[in-house]
Amino acid sequence: MPPKNRLPRPAVTAALVTKRCDTRPRLGLILGSGFGAVARAISVEREFPYRDLPGFPVGTVPGHAGRLLLGDWNGVPVAVLAGRAHYYEGFDLAESTFSTRVLAALGISTLVLTNAAGGINPRFKVGDFMALTDHINLIGTNPLRGPEPEGLNRFVDLTQAYDASLHPHWKAAAKVAGAKCHEGIYIAVSGPSFETPAEIRAFRTLGADAVGMSTVPETIVARQCGLKVAALSCITNAAAGLGGKGQVVSHLEVLELARQREDVATRIVGEFVKRVG
Repeated sequence: MPPKNRLPRPAVTAALVTKRCDTRPRLGLILGSGFGAVARAISVEREFPYRDLPGFPVGTVPGHAGRLLLGDWNGVPVAVLAGRAHYYEGFDLAESTFSTRVLAALGISTLVLTNAAGGINPRFKVGDFMALTDHINLIGTNPLRGPEPEGLNRFVDLTQAYDASLHPHWKAAAKVAGAKCHEGIYIAVSGPSFETPAEIRAFRTLGADAVGMSTVPETIVARQCGLKVAALSCITNAAAGLGGKGQVVSHLEVLELARQREDVATRIVGEFVKRVG
């Protein structure tokens, strides 16, 4: 992975993709844990392993395939990032969000982000979903730090980071899929360790409904690029201290619940794409 100041221009990588593929996507998706089955629902025209795309970070976390897919889903031309690279893996945020900039350079107008998250709000049950209405960035840094990209403003307004006009479509999509979908605020931390019960109590005081280790950097970059953003969490576990006596939070637990809900997650996202694409 090249260092931050040696990343290629996103347009260069996008041009390589468009030269080899006829799909011109209107909508982009980034698949987090629990949403990998979405990739199997796409009618794929062309697939690119991340390792073959200049500047793309290649992550190592199980459940993140590391492929860019272009094709059609429910009549909508899409570009799908099957897996993401995380800050906690050692990438800086310029590296981990480079693929988001490439999606913007490919011409998408809307970005759909997905993730697995720990539930903080006591109304949330394991297996529920949450449409993000806002976020709190506690990763400790910002992906816009550093040189200002040509033609883009570094001082990005995040008053409506997640497009309010898209929120009702999550509820409608979840209803079709027979799932419970809440709305709420996502708090992003750096990871990779899970949070302490004291931290979760503090996050709840701050107003967070769910906690995770992704999504916020990509949202910030997408908004800088002028994209509409929608995001969905699968609540895969109760956050630390909220799961009862003897609770142990583990990545294996997160992956197993995500696997159990992946078909429902795919139906929700598919219905959403059909409505907004």
